[in-house]
Amino acid sequence: MKITNVEAYWLQCPIAEAKQHISDYGLLTHFDMTLVVITTDSGLQGYGEAKAAVGSSGGCAAIVSCIENDLKPLLIGKDARYITRIWEELYNGTRDHYALSRGRKFPILGRRGLTISALSGVDTALWDLKGKALQIPVVELLGGACRDRMEAYASGGWADVDHIGEQLNGYVAKGFKGVKMRVGVMDKTVELSIARVKAARKALGPDIKLMADAHGTFSVPEAKYFCRGVEDCHLYWFEEPINPDNKQGTAEVRAMTTIPIAAGESEFTAFDIRDLMDVRALDVVQPDSAIIGGISEAVRVAHLANTQQIELAPHCWGSAFSFMAGVNVAFASPSATVIEFSLGGNPMMYDLVKEQISVTDGYLDAPTAPGLGLTPNWDFIQEFKQKIN
Repeated sequence: MKITNVEAYWLQCPIAEAKQHISDYGLLTHFDMTLVVITTDSGLQGYGEAKAAVGSSGGCAAIVSCIENDLKPLLIGKDARYITRIWEELYNGTRDHYALSRGRKFPILGRRGLTISALSGVDTALWDLKGKALQIPVVELLGGACRDRMEAYASGGWADVDHIGEQLNGYVAKGFKGVKMRVGVMDKTVELSIARVKAARKALGPDIKLMADAHGTFSVPEAKYFCRGVEDCHLYWFEEPINPDNKQGTAEVRAMTTIPIAAGESEFTAFDIRDLMDVRALDVVQPDSAIIGGISEAVRVAHLANTQQIELAPHCWGSAFSFMAGVNVAFASPSATVIEFSLGGNPMMYDLVKEQISVTDGYLDAPTAPGLGLTPNWDFIQEFKQKIN
């Protein structure tokens, strides 16, 4: 399984106007992702995703450059089976021999940020490769599925106070038993966010899981005010209430409310997640495999969640590749019980691959196809890959 080539493509695809939505990121008119392709001497290929942004759009030129100019020379000739060794070599750079001989990290300066995103795409592609080589799904490589199926929740909810109930009930009509809506600075006032959540709960009734996601846009006082205002709405969780860099502030919000607090999608490596746990900021942890450090690091986060008795709910807002990476990690973890399913306009979920990803009666079945179980649509890739100078 010798690595003979590593490629990265910045894909940018327009979102159909009817499926566009406005959030704190503005009007989302297109979807971006970085597709990582690793080829071995047998011709077998593995695929992964690296992210330049948590949301749908973001320039990926720097990630492509990092993969092709910095990581590729270190990967060519390596045995693709040795995923953990490769992860340590890329994370520790020229001091990797110290790290492996001493059993502790000697990380490069880029131990956070886009370098780790680039590493994420490489790592996920290696897991995909290994699963394909052994003809088993990634979840089997991780110890096997802890459950035969898992509840999926519909992730969307941008409508105004008069239409949010109708929008979310549209998700419920598709079979979902849990839904997530966006709140925060996009509403201009905290009072409006509170009103939208109250309208949502009234329309949904008491039996549907309801989550709220502020995308880190409230201040600490605003997040506290919001929590008090929706305390009787029985939120399943309140996601990223404030700036993710303010871990102490997130802990302060968690300490004043009974609403479970979720975060982690903006974090790099398990060290960041450990820091959130150390200040008691979390009830639900949400690693994104295309940001955190790939499937390898997402699994390390899952182990932390298990030991801390914290729910694992991977962030799965991305292409089909990061979605299936999160799904495989979630099914392998005893701490995961629900999985995110995007209801936004997302061509990278449906048009980028040949397989159809779907939810049946609100549930996803455990993966069974080799690797991530996905086949790229190369016509789509050729049409939407961006030229990088």
